[in-house]
Amino acid sequence: MKFLVTNDDGIFAPGVAALVETLQHFGEVTVICPDQERSAISHSITLRQPIKATPVTFFGQHVQAYALNGTPADCVKLGLEVICKERPDFVFSGMNVGPNLGRDLYYSGTMAGASEAVLHQIPAISVSLDRNEEPIQYAYPKELLYDLLEGLFQRKWGKGLNANVNLPYLQKKMVKGIAVVPMDMTIDRYHYVGLNDPHGNVYYWLKDHWNQLEDTVLADDSDYAKLREGYITVTPIDQQRSNRKVMERLERLLVNKPDYIGGLTQ
Repeated sequence: MKFLVTNDDGIFAPGVAALVETLQHFGEVTVICPDQERSAISHSITLRQPIKATPVTFFGQHVQAYALNGTPADCVKLGLEVICKERPDFVFSGMNVGPNLGRDLYYSGTMAGASEAVLHQIPAISVSLDRNEEPIQYAYPKELLYDLLEGLFQRKWGKGLNANVNLPYLQKKMVKGIAVVPMDMTIDRYHYVGLNDPHGNVYYWLKDHWNQLEDTVLADDSDYAKLREGYITVTPIDQQRSNRKVMERLERLLVNKPDYIGGLTQ
């Protein structure tokens, strides 16, 4: 198999090296990552400056790799349209330091890298680790990811696959299993906090309250709850954003009635 790998922590992040090392057991890997951290940049692309792909060699002689002065979505888009000589079988994004759960779907650069691949009709998996600070023993998540991929690769995946994977920071013997779960959009994980500078001005920073959610009541089948319990969580993401049921109702209301603008133009 052939894989394209990106991330939002930057080309020098040890998490992407861990992901590459794991994927090399299954096939050929190409890496295109931002040249610096691009966390929480969502699905933005670069429009008003040129993009440069700088070759790097620190993944080894068998891995074609580039550092890009752009976003994770840029990395995947440029890789699929220009750099990759053959279409990869999968695009992987990660391994992100810190989990991606719930509303992170709309903010995460890691998840955006995977979403960009699906727009090109290539299945994608984003991988995140429930650990926010060093030191990180990457042997733990690499073993968990290897076992998970052995199962995932046993079946043929459609072009629309977009799976969000979160790995607990646990040894394999401590992991309770794999949970296929929905994303809990009810949890507001990030909050602005105000800080005063020496001149009395107030500035606001986003604070991650992931570690303060212990007392929060979580849905039993949610990604938040299962990751906290020690499961690997897998969430298939639907890229279809058009609500067809609402479209049909609006069409009956607005288009098929002559007293509305839509009806008058038919």
